[in-house]
Amino acid sequence: MQKETATPSFLPLYEQIKQLILRALSDGEWQPGAAIPSEIELARRYQVSQGTLRKALDELVMDNILVRRQGKGTFVATHTDDGTTYRFLRLMSLGGEQEYPHSEFIEFSRGKADAQIAKRLGLPPGSALAILRRVLKFSGEPVVYDDIRLPAALLKGISIALIEEHVNAHKGTLYSLYETQYQIRILSAHERIRATLANEFVAPLLGVQIGAPLLAIERVALTYQNQPVEWRMSYVNTERHYYFDELN
Repeated sequence: MQKETATPSFLPLYEQIKQLILRALSDGEWQPGAAIPSEIELARRYQVSQGTLRKALDELVMDNILVRRQGKGTFVATHTDDGTTYRFLRLMSLGGEQEYPHSEFIEFSRGKADAQIAKRLGLPPGSALAILRRVLKFSGEPVVYDDIRLPAALLKGISIALIEEHVNAHKGTLYSLYETQYQIRILSAHERIRATLANEFVAPLLGVQIGAPLLAIERVALTYQNQPVEWRMSYVNTERHYYFDELN
């Protein structure tokens, strides 16, 4: 029996259909990389015209939630696709070239969420966390230090062995790991960016002097229904790189 779903009446019809499709994705009806039903089937399912259905799909494609493949159909986007693997990487070399990093993991541990991180992740203070620290190297040079906190209850069994096997052996990212191992797809992120100075811990990891200027980026990564999945604080040496974004 199909679930009865309340939809906000003030939204345009195509937007209501978009929300229903998002809910189906959130419920795991179609997994990352899987084909979704045809436009005709979905239009029949949601009892709308094919044009309305297509407009909803168009928006989901623009949001990088779905991807169209010529002659094959529409698929749930995945972080393992070549074109989207580094979609959230916003660092560019000063020359404008896109570079891809190598992860060097330096620590994996367990801990508990303090008040700030608990708030960011929507958890009760003291909730169990998996803690990952790494350095990202570009062309062999350390550029980014990441301090990453993950809800242990959401990513059960995560370990440094699992992370290293996926990221190194499969040339993947942490986001593709969350997706393939836990069926958690990162859709968006909130970032807070500020200037800071390298302290005695970060400076040697990035090969800079204590007090050198760095960019500090606090990120909360979100999956469907804006559920927080990951908190990370990144410290970036911008001597040869800059942070790039497009504002629409």
